[in-house]
Amino acid sequence: MSKDLRPVYTAPTEQAAKARYDEFAERWVTRYPAIGTLWQRAWAEFVPFLDYDVEIRRVICSTNAIESLNARYRRAIRARGHFPTEQAALKCLYLVTRSLDPTGKGRARWSMRWKPALNAFAITFEGRIVPSNT
Repeated sequence: MSKDLRPVYTAPTEQAAKARYDEFAERWVTRYPAIGTLWQRAWAEFVPFLDYDVEIRRVICSTNAIESLNARYRRAIRARGHFPTEQAALKCLYLVTRSLDPTGKGRARWSMRWKPALNAFAITFEGRIVPSNT
């Protein structure tokens, strides 16, 4: 199903997305009618997503890294129970984040993967993203 839905959210325009959705609906809505209702209700919220560049869409759609990081944060907090101060909690989260790449060599791969998206964000949201000096 996700393979058939991909052309909908990767379409370049709203008209193309609508055409791809109609193809998707022909195949799946008879089998799962709730999907059709869900997409029809959410279409107005989905359309602004198509205005973004492909690089920004790719970042928005990929939540695996975010979900993984949140799971690690929850695991660390659950293991420690409670924290005496907010600073102690932030330090714990910082250490969990640092432990994801203890050698520091993954940062180069991360920045290369995100470079097109960061450029697209800088163009789309001009003045809101300030480059760092590090």
